[in-house]
Amino acid sequence: MSRREGSGPKPVEHVDPGATGPAGWILYDGDCGVCSRWVPAWGPTLARLGLVVTPLQAPWVAVRIGLEPGALLTDIRLLLRDGRQLAGADVYRYVLRRLWWAWPLYLMAAAPGLRRLFDSAYRALADRRHRISEACGLRPG
Repeated sequence: MSRREGSGPKPVEHVDPGATGPAGWILYDGDCGVCSRWVPAWGPTLARLGLVVTPLQAPWVAVRIGLEPGALLTDIRLLLRDGRQLAGADVYRYVLRRLWWAWPLYLMAAAPGLRRLFDSAYRALADRRHRISEACGLRPG
């Protein structure tokens, strides 16, 4: 499920200290060489936002997300503590918007016209990620 980001709070790089547990989970394809290197490498930065990095193949994910395995692995996903879900380019926009230093990138990724370009670039990479992993010799894990 994907939704457009609306207006809201200014970017922050921290989580409400009164909150318990993670703010959400960034879920990536653990069988993809590119994904299994790229997403966990950002783990410390994502942790400052209260986000935990977890492979989509974790046993609890399919049940919690409610998608069949084929549909589950098509995109990076964000599962928020309150149950909301984002997928694909919207996950990147969510993170970019909350990092003070990435705010200009968020503005470009969300701007009319550029939003479609950002979404198309994401889709092209996501659809070819396994071939890219193979060509670059990037093994999962």
